[in-house]
Formats: sequence, C-alpha cells, structure tokens
Amino acid sequence: MFYTCGPNEAMVVSGFCRSPPLMIAGGRVFVLPCVQKIQRITLNTITLNVKSDKVYTRHGVPISVTGIAQVKIQGQNKEMLATACQMFMGKSENEIAQIALETLEGHQRAIIAHLTVEEIYQDRKKFSEQVFKVASSDLVNMGIGVVSYTLKDVHDDQDYLHSLGKSRTAQVQKDARIGEAQYKRDAVIREAHAMQEKVSAQYVNEIQMAKAQRDYELKKASYDYEVNTKKAESEMAYQLQVAKTKQRIEEETMQVQVVERSQQILLQEQEITRREMELEAQVKKPADAERYRLEKLAEAQRAQLIMEAEAEAESIRMRGDAEAFALEAKGRAEAEQMAKKAEAFNQYKEGAMLDMLLEKLPLIAEEISKPLCAAQKVTMVSSGGGDVGPAKLTGEVLDIMARLPYTVEKLTGVSISQVSRMG
Repeated sequence: MFYTCGPNEAMVVSGFCRSPPLMIAGGRVFVLPCVQKIQRITLNTITLNVKSDKVYTRHGVPISVTGIAQVKIQGQNKEMLATACQMFMGKSENEIAQIALETLEGHQRAIIAHLTVEEIYQDRKKFSEQVFKVASSDLVNMGIGVVSYTLKDVHDDQDYLHSLGKSRTAQVQKDARIGEAQYKRDAVIREAHAMQEKVSAQYVNEIQMAKAQRDYELKKASYDYEVNTKKAESEMAYQLQVAKTKQRIEEETMQVQVVERSQQILLQEQEITRREMELEAQVKKPADAERYRLEKLAEAQRAQLIMEAEAEAESIRMRGDAEAFALEAKGRAEAEQMAKKAEAFNQYKEGAMLDMLLEKLPLIAEEISKPLCAAQKVTMVSSGGGDVGPAKLTGEVLDIMARLPYTVEKLTGVSISQVSRMG
C-alpha cells in the first residue's frame, strides 16, 4: 500500500525488511500491511517565544529578556533526521516546541548571567549571536536546527534601563551641544579660511598685476633701448660717413700738399747739392786737412795722459803697499805688546791693574778739571770758614781725586791701598 507526505513532513517505515528504518522527507513509499509500520514526524518551522524573567546579570541587576527563535527538524540531513526521530517520534509539535523552548531559555539565562546590562542593551546583535551559537550546538544533538534568533525585548523593574536612557540622553544632548559648538567653530574657521583665501587671492592677483606691469615696463624699456640704439647707430653712421667724407677730402688735400711739398723738397735738395759742392770746393777740403792735424795732436795728448795716469797709479799702488806693510808691522807690534801686557796682568794681577789705574789717574784728573777750564768766569761766595779762591778750587779737585780709590774698589773690587801695601 502506497503512502505519501508533503515537504513539511517526514515518514519513517519500519518492520519487515526495514532495518534500519527507512526515512523519507516529502515523497511516497510502499508499505506492506501487517508486517511494516509507518510513522510521521513534522518538519514545520516552530516559532518560540523565549522569555527569561528577572535574571541577574554579571553585576547583579535583575532584568527580563524576551527573544524570538525559529527552529525546525532538518529533514535534508539524514543523521539529524534520524536523531530527531529517535528523540521525538510519537510526540506532538507542541511537545517538541516545549523541549526546544526550555533548552533555548536555559542557554539564554546562562548568557545573560555572563553579561552586563549595558552589553545586552547596547549590543543586541552580539547577544543574539551568542545565544544562537550556544543553542545551535546543543539543539543539533537533538536533530533540531536553529533557523534564527532575535532579541525582542529587554526590561527591568528597577528603572535601571531608564536611568541608562537618561544618562545616554544627557550624553547625546551634550554631544549635540559639543557638535553644535564645533560646527560653529568650524564655520568660523572656514569663514576665516575663506577670508584668508580671498585676501591671498587678492594679493596674488595684485602680485600678478604688478608682475605684468613690471614685464610690460621691462619689455617697453627693452624696445625703447633697441629703438634708441638703432636711432643712435643711424645717427652715428651718418656722422661717421660725414667724417669719412671729410677725411677723404682732407687726404686728397694733403696729397696735393704732399706733392707740392715734394716738389719743393726736390728743389731744395737740388739747391743743397749745389751748395754742398760749392762748400766742398771752398771749405770742406781745407777743413778736412785742419781736422786731420787736430786729430793727430789729440791722439798724442791722449797717449801722454795715459802714460802719466799709469805712472801715477803705479806710484799710488806702491805707497799703498808700503802703508799696508807699515800697518801690519804696527799691528803685530801692538798685538805683541798686548800679549805681553796680558801675560804681565796674569802674572802680577792686582799690581798690574794698579799700574794701569795709576797711569790713567792723570787722564781722569784732566777730564775732571775740563769743566773748570771751560768756565770763563767763577764767582765764589765764602761762608766765613775754610779756604777761598784758587786754593778752594784746587782742594775740590783733590777731594774728587781722593774719592777715586773708593770708586775703583766699588767698580772692580780691587783696593788700591791694599795692593800698594802688598807691593
């Protein structure tokens, strides 16, 4: 006997020759009466209203969450269909829905307990994805697939969400005021930038105009320079041509004068030649004879002067040699005398030095008395005691001489009195 089912239903044939049972989703099958059994299981999509009341979140805030889930037995997957048949065969659609609902609600509560109110409320998509992922992995083991899950509603009895709404509203209002202020600021900035660009464009335009004016002036000056140059060259060429013409006229005039002068010179040369011939006949021949006589006399006088000069030079050379020999002999004698003096000084030391000092004393006395000898008039004033007149002057000189031994001792370290006693 043939049995059929729609695409939202699956048939399971078991019994004779059906081990394991035959599962057909949407189709027909032949069943032997009395020896085979046929059962049906729904494949409809089941909508579940998953509601979790007063579930405490991670921060201990009780909230109520309602989600909408779409589940169904997967008829195309033979393994999931076999699992579903093993678990739900003979159960009604409501019973299957209740089992899936309880499973989803348990997972929903577990996920709520791990999240905060803000995370659930602000990121519903993330919450829905977590519930869908966890519930799917569990329901697949029952042969049920989760088609979709959507968070429908979140509310609480403590006005927690309302407070969050107020805070968010205040934040939005603040952001709105900040945004408005920023917009006004940006508008002012844009207006300032526009004004700046306008001024910059104006300045650029003025600069371009100034550059154009400058280029015009430069071009005009260049053209004027070329025109004036050409005009000056033309005037200079005219003046040069006039000068050349004048020069040619002057050259031709000079050539005429040169020719005339050449004729005059030729005539003068002829006259000079005539006069020379006349002078040669009358004057030159006697003059040449006189010149020859004078040249001979001059040569004789020159020879005489040369001989006299050579004799004088020889005489001077001989006198110089004699004087050099005399100076050399004198130098040798003085050197010998100085050597002997040095030897005597080395031998007698203080005595020789005393002898030399005594030889120089008259010269020292002479030098001391020179200022007195040079005086033309000496006026002496007596204070009533001592000598007066020449005796006074003589005494002054003798006093100076008496101080000489002390001075010599200070300068040389030799005491004349001690040397004289030693001698």
